Amino acid sequence: MASPLFSVRRELTQRQRLTLAALSFLIPLAIWSLVSYVPFLWHPNMAITDPGGVSFFKPGMQVDKAVFERESAKAAQAGKPLPQGEPANPIYLPAPHEVATAFYTAFTTEPQRRNEKWLHESLGSSISVIFWGFFLSSLFGVPLGILAGTYDAFSRLHEPFIEFFRYLPAPAFGALAVAILGIHEAPKIAIIFIGTFFQQVLVVANTTRKLDPSLLEAAMTLGARRLPLLFKVVVPGIATDLYRDMRILLGWAWTYLIVAELIGTSSGITWFITQQARYKNFDNVYAAILMIGIIGLSTDLILGWLGKRIFPWQRTATA
Repeated sequence: MASPLFSVRRELTQRQRLTLAALSFLIPLAIWSLVSYVPFLWHPNMAITDPGGVSFFKPGMQVDKAVFERESAKAAQAGKPLPQGEPANPIYLPAPHEVATAFYTAFTTEPQRRNEKWLHESLGSSISVIFWGFFLSSLFGVPLGILAGTYDAFSRLHEPFIEFFRYLPAPAFGALAVAILGIHEAPKIAIIFIGTFFQQVLVVANTTRKLDPSLLEAAMTLGARRLPLLFKVVVPGIATDLYRDMRILLGWAWTYLIVAELIGTSSGITWFITQQARYKNFDNVYAAILMIGIIGLSTDLILGWLGKRIFPWQRTATA
């Protein structure tokens, strides 16, 4: 007999959904912890505790195990003190507790260098870029998508070019955006706009086409024409699916953030990550990357919660 968890089209209980959702995070965390804390699994480096007779070894320095063994053999042959070390993972893979500490210290410790910013300042700059880029994209993309999905003339006029343009990578317009819009936030917003607008029009148009034709036929039979048909039948009819699409498209906007912030002036979470990586503060790098995920997931959960209140008739078991 098939397990209830894997029964086709069988809805899970609330407890099962929460348990599986928790496991989706706990399993990667457990793997990360095992790799970090269990030496025999994967600790390819040696962290030097005592350099012994090896001149270029320094306390706290990490070297490959093969290098450590070779230099230890040379020191033994020369009659010099043997170096001492502990198995360690590469510096680019900090342990979970180090990243957890960085979450706190990045917000409470003043930047050490003049050109660095606090983590919350970097996050604020990035959120502003995401907000304006996606807002402007939606302001133009959603109406155009609805029109293209409703009227075949709009579809034939706009979608062929949009289909062509969506294959052009948004980062390719970086230099052009800087030349036209300057070096501050505007070109970053433009990259977010370019990366989401064309996809948005096509997704919204496809969602609009899925509206039950019988609703349109009934409305036209009752005398609805043009704007009343659009605003009183089409838009309300696709509202729930459109809301879901916007949640997904907002996630796409976040994926363009790193590329967008590489152009123009150095700012935002990308600059913070780049600076921390330059000085090998990889615990801060991981903390910043995870912070992006936390903000994105939190935003989606809030939007899902709002969706249940705005559209209470819609079943949103996965929201």
